[in-house]
Amino acid sequence: MTDAELLAVILRTGKVGKSVVAVAQELLSKHGTLAVLASKTISDLIKTDGIGKDKAASLQAAFEISRRIQSQSKWFAENKITSPKDVADVFIPLMVDELKEKFVVVCLNSANKIIKYEVISVGNLNSSVVHPREIFKVAIENNSASIILLHNHPSGNPEPSNEDVQITKKVSESGKILDIPVFDHIIIAGSSYSSFVERRLM
Repeated sequence: MTDAELLAVILRTGKVGKSVVAVAQELLSKHGTLAVLASKTISDLIKTDGIGKDKAASLQAAFEISRRIQSQSKWFAENKITSPKDVADVFIPLMVDELKEKFVVVCLNSANKIIKYEVISVGNLNSSVVHPREIFKVAIENNSASIILLHNHPSGNPEPSNEDVQITKKVSESGKILDIPVFDHIIIAGSSYSSFVERRLM
C-alpha cells in the first residue's frame, strides 16, 4: 500500500467530490512525508480540506501507536533483561489498566533480550489457565533461548495463587526437558509486581 492508501484506511471517508485517497494525498502533499505529518498538531491537520477534529484525532492516535511500538522495539533491541524489575518496567504500563487477567509468554534470545511477547490466555479470575504446550509452542516458534512467564492480577493483589504456583512448576519442568529455561514468573498487580524468583517460589 502507498502512504496515501495507508492514511486513507485511518481516515475512512473522503468528502463530497473528493475520495478518501485524494484527501490523504493532499495531506502528504502539504506536509511532505509521514514523518513530518506525524509531528503535526490537530490544528495543523484540520487546515486540510476534508480533515476535521475526529479524523485529525484518529491520525494522531495512529502516529502515537507507531511511536510506542518503535520505542518498545528499540528498548527490546538495546536492553538486556537483568532483573524482574526490568520486566516489570516494560509491562506495568501495558497491563496496569487491564480489567481481565492476561497470561503472557516473554521470549528471550541468548543475550537475554526480549525478542517477542505473546498473550496466551485472557479471562476472568481463575479462567486464564494455560498449559505448557501452549507456552512452549510460542517459545519454539520464536527460537527462544529462555522464557519469562507473566500475568496480571486486576484485583491489585500481588500474591500468587496456588494455581499460579502449580502452573509455574509444570512449565518449569517442561522447560528443563525442552532445554528452554523459565527464568521467572512475574505477577503485575496495578503499579507493583511480584517475582517468583525473588520470593524463592521456583
